[in-house]
Amino acid sequence: MGVAVRKSSPVVVTPSEPVETTTRTIKLSSFDVGLYTIPATALLMFEQPIHDAAETIQRALSRALVHYYPIAGRIVGAGADGSEVHIHCNGEGVAFISASIDCALKEAMSLDRSPGARTLLDELAVYYPAMRCGPTDPLLLMQVTEFSCGGLDGSLPSRPQPTVSLSPLMMSDPLEGLACLDITVPSRVVNRIKDEYASRFYGQTCTSFDVVSAVLWQCRTRAIMSDPETPALFLFGVNLRQYLGAKKGYYGNCATGQPVVATSGVVAIGDIMDLVAMIKESKEKMSFVTVLERNQWFLDHINKGSLVHGT
Repeated sequence: MGVAVRKSSPVVVTPSEPVETTTRTIKLSSFDVGLYTIPATALLMFEQPIHDAAETIQRALSRALVHYYPIAGRIVGAGADGSEVHIHCNGEGVAFISASIDCALKEAMSLDRSPGARTLLDELAVYYPAMRCGPTDPLLLMQVTEFSCGGLDGSLPSRPQPTVSLSPLMMSDPLEGLACLDITVPSRVVNRIKDEYASRFYGQTCTSFDVVSAVLWQCRTRAIMSDPETPALFLFGVNLRQYLGAKKGYYGNCATGQPVVATSGVVAIGDIMDLVAMIKESKEKMSFVTVLERNQWFLDHINKGSLVHGT
């Protein structure tokens, strides 16, 4: 695709007002401490135009940093020697880049996965020079790209979805060697399974997430199954705030993966209603104790090299 992204030089955005807590340090939680150097990129797309988009969003970001002041800080404490890792809330700010491109947002959204298209998508994001967040680096890098149609694209490398700990097994590129597929589960299928579930289980309801997850779990297992006794893992993200007693207003990481496991044979040839029930039951049994037990299970399987993730 013969278009280029024009970018401004990075500027530093700081809180728009003095923050009294800028001398404070915040200890990283167990969900963050293993991942604080690893950025994650999110592309946020907005179809409706904004007047003076970059300037407007830059001002809004500055005002937001007054309330979310840790984001304007820096990491202190390497942690390699056993020392704790903190965020020093010094108000140094975050990096901001404004950009523009001579194509419509829908054109970029319809790109294939060829090397040329991938290069363009990379230009819509902004990355750390070493691909890792160091002690002097901003905790947030933001790029606002305005398309010829007026649509916007914000790139936000920030904290990834966490687990309590990591091993080298989990540090590899999760997309390496995988095929990208766009899968549609028709609404009529979702509604039919919901109705049948309610009929079979005496009026109990299930969510669209429960149904779609069960369908994809079964389809994928059928496609890859070689031994019906091999465990088939389904892993989904869980918000742990209510289980860990996070205070009201806490906006840090508090999520991890909740596993549902059965043999490949059960998943592949079993009743879809039973799979929905297993996923639903796994969600409903979440508690502080099960979080701790699940994290230990998760780490044990990572250390054994037996965890297969993905859907």
